[in-house]
Amino acid sequence: MDNYLVYIGVVVATIMLPGPAVVFTLNNSVMKGFSKTFAGICGVSLGVFAIASISATSIRFVLESSLVAFTLIKVLGAAYLIYLGVKMFRTKGGLQTTAVHAQMSYFNVFFKGFLISVTNPKGLVFFISIFPQFINVQEAYLPQFLLLAVTFCLLIVVIHTSYAMCAGMAKAKLSSEKGMSLLNKASGSLFVCFGVGLATTR
Repeated sequence: MDNYLVYIGVVVATIMLPGPAVVFTLNNSVMKGFSKTFAGICGVSLGVFAIASISATSIRFVLESSLVAFTLIKVLGAAYLIYLGVKMFRTKGGLQTTAVHAQMSYFNVFFKGFLISVTNPKGLVFFISIFPQFINVQEAYLPQFLLLAVTFCLLIVVIHTSYAMCAGMAKAKLSSEKGMSLLNKASGSLFVCFGVGLATTR
């Protein structure tokens, strides 16, 4: 496959850009601890793999030809991000809140990360538009697809884990009631902005 290193560079730049998944990871790192944050990261990564798989099937042709289908995915994704944002914004800080977050199951955190990925149509657009640029049509498609998709997912784990570790270092400053309240409001506001932006862009 041609230009694999170029693909890695494009993916790293894409993952590092602030977005719903990054905010989700940073918030989890402060509120839920590293182990559950990692579960959320795995959910995000698996969601991206699911989107990559969808883009590699005939569904991509349906979405490309059906404005209604794509618009529906975009609206659902935007609504979910706004819902998460409002929920975060209304969450108060303090030890009681931390305890509630600590009681959340690993599966709940994992599944929330998965939903954040699969409800974001930008991921589908990325794979439909970027993947073909790095596929050699003279070679077997499936091995190339798996290499590109798995590379993307592994880089998500690496980069998001790095973000989580950095946020964990600042946890002491953010773990006060005021700090957590500000974090929730900032994270919630960003999620709402992402949702509104997703709903209004074409």
